Formats: sequence, C-alpha cells, structure tokens
Amino acid sequence: MTEILKTSSQEIYDLGKEMDKEGPATSWNINKEFDSSLTLGERLADGLAQFGGSWSFLIIFMAMLVIWMGINSFVLQGKPFDPFPFILLNLVLSCLAAVQAPVIMMSQNRQEAKDRLRVEHDFEINRKAEIEIRKLHERMDHLLMHQWQHLMDIQQLQVDLMKEISQVTVREANNN
Repeated sequence: MTEILKTSSQEIYDLGKEMDKEGPATSWNINKEFDSSLTLGERLADGLAQFGGSWSFLIIFMAMLVIWMGINSFVLQGKPFDPFPFILLNLVLSCLAAVQAPVIMMSQNRQEAKDRLRVEHDFEINRKAEIEIRKLHERMDHLLMHQWQHLMDIQQLQVDLMKEISQVTVREANNN
C-alpha cells in the first residue's frame, strides 16, 4: 500500500518538474521595444504632436495672438508692421497649420503601428495562455486517471486484507 502512495507522489513530483522545464510564458514590453526603434525625427514629431494637442499649447497660442493683435492695434498705432486685417498673422497661422497637420498625422500613423504591434502581442499572450490552460487540463486529467487507478488498487488491497482478516478470524473461531 505504501508503494502505491509513493508511486502517486512521484508522478505528481515528475509532472511538476516537467512544467518547470517548459518555463513560464514569456512576454516583452511593447512600449520599450517600439520606443527604442524611433528615430530622432519621429520622437520630435511625437513630442510636437503631444504639445500641439495640449492645453498649454492652446493657452500660449491664444496669448501670442492677443499680444500680436495688441501690439499691431494699440502699441504701434502709427506704423504697425501688420495692420488690421492682420494678413501676416494669417500667413503665419496658415504656415503653422500646414506644418502641424503632417506632424500630427505622422504621430498618429506611429500610434497606429504601435497599436497594431500591441494587438499582435496580446494575441500571442492569449495564445500562450490557451496552450498553457490546455496543458494544465491534460495534466489534471492524467493525474485524475492515475488517482482513480491508485484508489482502485488501494481498494483492492483493502479487500484482500479484509479477506485475510476474515480467514484468520474464521480459523481462530474454528480452533476454539
């Protein structure tokens, strides 16, 4: 009986060792990998796009417009460098929009590529998790089947012991 229990414990130990050999499912940090491959221009475009979409940019931009219009309307009343319809200001704003739009688009394209990479990474992790869960189910099924077999062996040993005890009891009763 102790031999059966030793065998069962050894099988569980061996399955645990087998799982350890396979090692844990590995993954990596997508953000670090993606960010490390960016060029200086790409990092600069991302920084400009991030600043261009912030409240700081809007506040600074509005302040610059008010200052520009104030200087040309009130400070330099006699000889403004950009009189009232502010044609030079419109040109500057058009140039800013013409430069800012492609920079934002470049940043969005990189974000899309990063999102695609993240989705692929998530798919790989999900697939690894599914494989690990299947392996665990197989191991559990294997252990359960062996446990049932061991329980049957133990039960058979108990039946045999009960028969021996009953035979000894019958012999002793006949001898008395």
